[in-house]
Amino acid sequence: MANQPDQFFIDSALRTIAVESSAISALGNSLDASFATACHRILDTAGRVVVTGMGKSGHIAGKIAATLASTGTPAFFVHPGEASHGDMGMITQSDCVIALSNSGGTFEILTLLPLIKRLNIPLISITGDGSSELAQASDVHLLASIETEACPLNLAPTSSTTTALVMGDALAIATLEARGFTAEEFAFSHPGGALGKRLLLRVADVMVRGSEIPSVKPTVMLADALYEMTAKGLGMTTIASDNEQLLGVFTDGDLRRVVEEKTDFRSTPLSAVMTAGARSINEDLLAAEAMSLMERNQISSLVIVDGDNKIQGVVTLLALLKAGIS
Repeated sequence: MANQPDQFFIDSALRTIAVESSAISALGNSLDASFATACHRILDTAGRVVVTGMGKSGHIAGKIAATLASTGTPAFFVHPGEASHGDMGMITQSDCVIALSNSGGTFEILTLLPLIKRLNIPLISITGDGSSELAQASDVHLLASIETEACPLNLAPTSSTTTALVMGDALAIATLEARGFTAEEFAFSHPGGALGKRLLLRVADVMVRGSEIPSVKPTVMLADALYEMTAKGLGMTTIASDNEQLLGVFTDGDLRRVVEEKTDFRSTPLSAVMTAGARSINEDLLAAEAMSLMERNQISSLVIVDGDNKIQGVVTLLALLKAGIS
């Protein structure tokens, strides 16, 4: 059997995908008012949504809990076996429980039913059998039945776990939309990810400020401006008025231009060769927006100013890339 041709494995995969796709398509036919009721119960939960399941259903329950938690619904997974040995204390009277069991007769979950009822909290179940003990004991039951597992022996949980996962995702997305959950709120739950950085990182977090800002007066000679650029290492210098308002910039691009023109560095005042009216931004701007502005204008730095056009800092493309903005 190990010497099967490549097409054997491809055909097997296609059958699995077809069976599970069919199960998901059929899932929509089972949706009714119970789904809306389940969403209302989740939204009305003052505490957290506790998701539980045994075996493969437990793995799916853990993923559903993680999805809920990252989309605005505080949630966590509790192993039903551990709940009977102390972890039941993690569930409070302000919580809601979602229990997963394809058969609806999982012993470890049924053992918890009296305790959940005693807490008098909502119990939402996702099973493949609407007449099962778990389904009948639930306040809200969501049917996720299948015709067959993708497993050719009809034994390994495959289609059943997929439909349960999709039902959980449907709950998470429906409640997300009902809450008006924003991309920035999502980023707050994912501060270490690329999206989190794009939506949470501000220019103020990555700009240079204070003595690190390259700055000269317009009356200095070009040679002195080059010394400042070299000392600060940003490939540019700001040009400031006596009260530190932004007058312009002198960049590496400007330097190449004056070299080509054979300008005398020691006798030419910076005011004669600087770029006036430089692009500037506010420090509260998203770092991702600053990068987009640089890319559109094909520049490598931006000057940060306050409401009075006074220089507050400089942000460079390199600093944004190092911060993970892309």
